[in-house]
Amino acid sequence: MEKKLSVAMFGQKRLSREGGVEIVVKELSTRMVKKGYKITCYNRSGHHVSGAEYDTADKKEYEGIYQKYVPTIEKKGLAAVSSSFFAALYSAFGKYDVVHIHAEGPAYFSWLPKLFGKRVIVTIHGLDWQREKWKSGFASKFIRRGEKNAVKYADEIIVLSKGVQDYFQVTYGRKTHFIPNGVNRPEIQEAELITEKFGLEKDSYILFLGRIVPEKGIRYLVEAYKQVKTDKKLVIAGGSSDTDSFMKELKELARDDDRIIFTGFVQGQMLDELYSNTYIYTLPSDLEGMPLSLLEAMSYGNCCLVSDIPECTEVVEDKALIFKKSDVNNLKTKLQEACDYPEIVLELKDQAADFILVKCNWDDVVQETVELYRGEK
Repeated sequence: MEKKLSVAMFGQKRLSREGGVEIVVKELSTRMVKKGYKITCYNRSGHHVSGAEYDTADKKEYEGIYQKYVPTIEKKGLAAVSSSFFAALYSAFGKYDVVHIHAEGPAYFSWLPKLFGKRVIVTIHGLDWQREKWKSGFASKFIRRGEKNAVKYADEIIVLSKGVQDYFQVTYGRKTHFIPNGVNRPEIQEAELITEKFGLEKDSYILFLGRIVPEKGIRYLVEAYKQVKTDKKLVIAGGSSDTDSFMKELKELARDDDRIIFTGFVQGQMLDELYSNTYIYTLPSDLEGMPLSLLEAMSYGNCCLVSDIPECTEVVEDKALIFKKSDVNNLKTKLQEACDYPEIVLELKDQAADFILVKCNWDDVVQETVELYRGEK
């Protein structure tokens, strides 16, 4: 009978929906626990990006996952560094067979559990040093070094896109394992809360849902949408995470168009209703790791409009609308066409869910990840 491994995970803020890393850790952990693995998640102390009401520091256990909260210096740029250091230290000294580190910054400390004989797996969720908020100074150097340390110390590296796999091969000559994220089949919800709170009804809006950060291309989206002749609203849903000034800039840009709605951070039923009832979902990003929100949007049977970056086009293949990255005019044209030709939107909606659920299955992701833990791949 195979031994059920004991695994420590860190790199996430907490088991929440704050970002892609958090969703992945939560999905992997909950499934692995059901298979009999012992999972400990080392979470940051401190507040959720969207307010104290979302904090869960009092919960030591979540669906069988043991949660430990590590000391965290709550200053911009230091929260990730400090929490990752203590998580690496605790996991190095803990009784774990495997330490699974998520994201490039936390991988800076991959040498610590390695030094104490642990099997170290690193998942690269994206090339984080390219992100707007980490492009300069200490944070950029830290993340770059994290990438190099992952190459040097990790037993195995998981990547979420073929582009990043090619990058590691060309830059470092390092073999990596391409294991894309998964997605669940959701229950479609009727519009209730979103009607009550925002006046939204089925097919009455275009949805962006994700973190409000510059690299998501939301500025282009607002500029393009303002030129589109439609009575469909534009809903921008998400928390701002270290980029409050960018949120203010977006709201200023949208100020003279009352069709644009900012919902703030959403989860639970509100999130389900937004996905379930949108006319189209759009992800106009300049930069992505593997966009979980896009997988989720397709799983709800949505027509998606995405930028032509490989991380998006690899996911959607020919089952979505695609525009040229950063091109406001091209985005405007595609939005207008989607509004004017509902039959195109309907055709893509009909294909989306079954396509993505076969392609990106969480049970397959867990199986492949566990094989890496055991050194079977």
